[in-house]
Amino acid sequence: MLRIESILALVAVVGAFAFPSLGSHWFEKLERRFSQLARKQALSVAAVGLLGLALRAALLPVLPIPEPIIHDEFGYLLAADTFAHGRLTNPTHPMWIHFETFSIIQKPTYQCFAQPAQGLILALGQVIAGHPFWGVWLSVGLMCSAICWMLQGWLPPEWALLGGLLAIIRYGTLTYWADSYWGGAMGAIGGALVLGALPRIKRSPRTRNALLMGLGLTILATSRPYEGLVLSLPVAIAFFTWLGGKQSPALRITLRSLVLPLCVVVVMLGIAMSYYCWRVTGNPFQLPYQAERQQYAVAPYMLWQPLRSEPAYHDDLVKRLYAHDEVQGYEFFRSPAGAIAKLVWTWRFYLGAALSLPFLALILVLPVGFSWRQINKETRFLLLTMGVALIGLEAETFYNPHYFSTSTSLTLALVLLAMRCTSRWRWHGKKSGLFLARTIPAICVFLFVLRVAHGPVAGDEFYANAWYERGPESFGSLAILQQLDHLPGKQLVVVRYKPDHIVFAEWVYNSASIDASKVVWARELTPSENEGLLKYFGERRAWLLEADEKPPRLSEYPAENLSSPSAGLEGDRFPSYAAVETKAVAGAELSVFRVLK
Repeated sequence: MLRIESILALVAVVGAFAFPSLGSHWFEKLERRFSQLARKQALSVAAVGLLGLALRAALLPVLPIPEPIIHDEFGYLLAADTFAHGRLTNPTHPMWIHFETFSIIQKPTYQCFAQPAQGLILALGQVIAGHPFWGVWLSVGLMCSAICWMLQGWLPPEWALLGGLLAIIRYGTLTYWADSYWGGAMGAIGGALVLGALPRIKRSPRTRNALLMGLGLTILATSRPYEGLVLSLPVAIAFFTWLGGKQSPALRITLRSLVLPLCVVVVMLGIAMSYYCWRVTGNPFQLPYQAERQQYAVAPYMLWQPLRSEPAYHDDLVKRLYAHDEVQGYEFFRSPAGAIAKLVWTWRFYLGAALSLPFLALILVLPVGFSWRQINKETRFLLLTMGVALIGLEAETFYNPHYFSTSTSLTLALVLLAMRCTSRWRWHGKKSGLFLARTIPAICVFLFVLRVAHGPVAGDEFYANAWYERGPESFGSLAILQQLDHLPGKQLVVVRYKPDHIVFAEWVYNSASIDASKVVWARELTPSENEGLLKYFGERRAWLLEADEKPPRLSEYPAENLSSPSAGLEGDRFPSYAAVETKAVAGAELSVFRVLK
């Protein structure tokens, strides 16, 4: 698909020189109607969001409700299940050592390691519509609307509406943002609100605009805090520079309409997040992610930080991911090849050949001797902000496209500015630039239809799929879970891995209320530890899952895998069950919605 996109982009360039008037009559009629809608800006924002929702719903026969596969998806689903039951977190389970897994902390409480925004939107879908996917569906619709709204602050309404439609096609329907539980849309919403509020505040210093900026900051802090901070720094500098300049409003208006509302939102955000951290980690200043890294990680979050000493692990598979695979990734991304790879993966996901075409066309469009000073202030600000965002991305140890989601609207704004500049270019008096600008969305629509008709092509099995690629293949956990759900009574599945097991095919994930679950998944450890697990879940039917058989094999748990009846509860790796922390976290039952009110 990327090759087809590149060929079509090349054909568009040739057509711009050879047949610049091709289809102009049809395009002009379409553009007139398009402009009529674009001038109704509130309606345009709503229409973009509703179209995104309708299109993703219409694709359900082709792209049904997804199965969670990636580690982070299960973490977010745990958070969603916790919030949907009115809790901020869950008490550590007595058998927690058997439930240790990735993207989840077990101590001091049992909860997702990530910020709460993605879990909250999934919980909304679970509560209102009965499934977390509908939270994903809602989030991508809101994202497309927010991007259109942001673009209206920086570009003429016709271009903003076009950007909203491009967001639907490229990010809002076929990517993993809309077809998994991994996230992406929430960070894009937060970035769009912050960037879209800035020009509106300068034009009209109203409380509403300040509150929208505050809402964007809140979403960034609770979804992608590091990347959100990097994006917000240039915005903050521009905001305070404007406040100190001659064009700012009177001090009384500034304090009442801008500074005070922003301060109230930021203070409320700080209180809510501190309370959440206190309930999850026991420390109001320690994020769950920090607790997870402290307990398990060797590789640091930032590339300039040194490796940590290796902690004690209870399971060899957990050790392999944190002490081997992540360390290899850390060393790779510290190299020039790793830095280039991040940029290439970001380009592939966000731009591709079609949306890169306007930037390449600028080589022909811009006059000889063009300088930085000839760029208007608004565009210079967006370019500088993009530069800061890319530098911030390169400083991180880990990478996936949604890490850059906070800059989604910024990326589209620069694409559209380049298209707008290109559209004015003439070649020997012919509107070659206009033809080129018109063909870019046409290529995107054609490829979208082709992708839906053909199905996804093979994608990278580790890094998340772009809009034309297939994501990771299911390893079969949902199929076995559905079989177990149809059996009478409650079930316990003890998972056995081979030494060469693929780390990312992880089976051991459970709901927020483990003891109340129909099916409980647990790691197989030593015979004595396994015996204690089976005693605790004595009322359940016990199964052994040999995860690395082809296909995975499920059978009755064999008695020979247990130690003698008197063995096992006093070992160094697992304390006496009577001594394990079992008390519920104080206040965990408090409604999350009441806390964040």
